[in-house]
Amino acid sequence: MDPYGRIAALETEVVGLTAALAARDAALASRDAALAARDAGLAARDARILDLEQLVAALMTQTTALLKQVEQLTEKLGRNSRNSNQPPSSDPPGIPPKGTESKAPGRKRGGQPGHQGRRRELVPAAQVTTFIDLFPPECENCWKPLPELPDPDAKRYQQIELPPIKPLITEVRRHSVVCAGCRHKTCAAYDADKISASPFGPRLMAVIALLTGVYHLSRRQTVTLLSDLLGTALSLGATSAVEARVSEAVEPAVAEAWKQVQNAEIKHTDGTSWAQAGVAMSLWTIATVMATVFKIVTNGSALKLKPLFGVLKGILISDRATALMFWSMDRRQICWAHLLRKFVFFSEKNGPAGDIGRQLLDYTGIMFEYWQDYRAGRLSRTLFRAWMDPVRTQVEALLMKAAAAEIGELSGSCADILKHKDALWTFVDVDGVEPTNNHAERELRAFALWRRRSFGTQSERGNLFAERLMTVAHTARKQKKNVLEFLTACCRAQRDKSNVPSLFGAPNARAA
Repeated sequence: MDPYGRIAALETEVVGLTAALAARDAALASRDAALAARDAGLAARDARILDLEQLVAALMTQTTALLKQVEQLTEKLGRNSRNSNQPPSSDPPGIPPKGTESKAPGRKRGGQPGHQGRRRELVPAAQVTTFIDLFPPECENCWKPLPELPDPDAKRYQQIELPPIKPLITEVRRHSVVCAGCRHKTCAAYDADKISASPFGPRLMAVIALLTGVYHLSRRQTVTLLSDLLGTALSLGATSAVEARVSEAVEPAVAEAWKQVQNAEIKHTDGTSWAQAGVAMSLWTIATVMATVFKIVTNGSALKLKPLFGVLKGILISDRATALMFWSMDRRQICWAHLLRKFVFFSEKNGPAGDIGRQLLDYTGIMFEYWQDYRAGRLSRTLFRAWMDPVRTQVEALLMKAAAAEIGELSGSCADILKHKDALWTFVDVDGVEPTNNHAERELRAFALWRRRSFGTQSERGNLFAERLMTVAHTARKQKKNVLEFLTACCRAQRDKSNVPSLFGAPNARAA
C-alpha cells in the first residue's frame, strides 16, 4: 500500500477512534448524571427517613405521655372514699356506701329475720300533759256494770303534739308625767336593767343562732322559718346582729373548750378547706372524748397550726400532713384508715405495685381483726401486743421492699410512710389510743357539708360565729347538754352581766 493510502486509512481510524472516545465520554457523562441523580435521590430518601424517624420518635414520646395521662385519669376517675382521702359525699352514684360489702346478693332492705327491732319509748307519766282514761263499761263475761277502777298495768298509748307557738312579747314603757304644780313634764329615767339592749330575748337569740350556726340554715331560710313557726318578723340584718351577740356570749365557753383539748392526753386533729369571701382558707378541728374545737386559719401551715395546740402535750392522732411534723413522732399515731385507703389504691394497680398493695391490705385486715378482738374483750392487752409483733415486722419489711423497688406512685408513698414508722404502732403500745383518726373526721364532716351548701363565710366575724357555735354544739353534746338550753343560758348571762355557765358542769335538761 502506498504511503498516501496508509495515511488515509490511519486518518480514518483516528476519526473512528475519536468518535468512539466521544461516544464513550458521552456515555460516561450520562452515567455520571444518572449516578448524580441517584445520589440526590438517595440523599432525599435518607433525609426523608431521618424525618420519619424523628416523627416516629416524637409520636412515641407523645403516645407514652398520653398513655400515662390516660392511666392517671383512669385512676383519678376510679378514686372514691374507699381508696383515697375523698369524702363519701363525693362518691358517684355507682359506688355503694361503706358497710354494704358484706351484704348478700339479693338481700332485701330493712330489718332482717331475727333482728331485734326498736320502738320509741313512752315518756314518763310525770311528763304527760293530759290523760284520757278508758274503762270497760261492763263485764264481757256476765255483762254486769264495772266500776271505773284505775289499773296500774293499763295499756298506754301516747301522741305528741306541738301546740301553736305564740311569742311572749314584753313592752317597757317610759311614761312622762306633768307636774300639777309647775306643769313641767318629767319622763321616767332610762333603766338599763329593765330595758334590754336587744329587741330579742335570750331564748329567741339562741334559737336563731342554733338554726344558722348549728343546723346551718341560711339567714333567709331562718327568717322564713321564724315567720312561719312563731309569727315573728325578722330582717336579714337583725339575724346577722343576733349572730354577733351570741358569738360574743359563748366566747368564754369556747375558751374553756380550748383549754380542755389542749390539756388532753389523747387528741385527734384533721383539716379541710374553707373559703372566706371566695379566698381559700383552712379549717381545722381538735377533738377529744370531752370536747371538740374548730378554728379557721388563713392556711394549714405549721406556723398557723402549732399555736392552736398550746403546749405540745399528749398523743396526737392524725394523718401524715407535713404541717404536723412539729409534733414529736414518738408521741403521734398515724391514721390507719388513711393508710388503708392508700393500700387499696396500690392494690388496684397492675404488676408489682398491685401485688405489694394486696399484701399490705392483707396485713392491714389482720391488724384490724386483732384490734376489734381486743376492743371486744376477746384479747387481753398483753396478748394483743404479742399477736401484733409479727404483723409490725412484716408490714415494715414490705414497706421497705416497696420503697426500694423504684415503682412510680408506690415507692415514694411507702418511703414517706416509713418516715412515720415511730407513729404507726402507738395504739399497740399505749392504752386509750385509737388506730384511726375517724373521730376527728366525723367531727369535721358537719362543717364540711356546711361549706358545700354555703360556700364558706364572708367575713372574720362570720368565721368566729361559725367556729364558736360548732365548738359549743359538738362539745355540749359530748357533755350530754341540751344545746339550745346552753345557748340560752349564755345569752341570759350576757344580758344579766353574770357568769357564763360551764360546758363541763352537770348535764342540763330542757326547761319545762
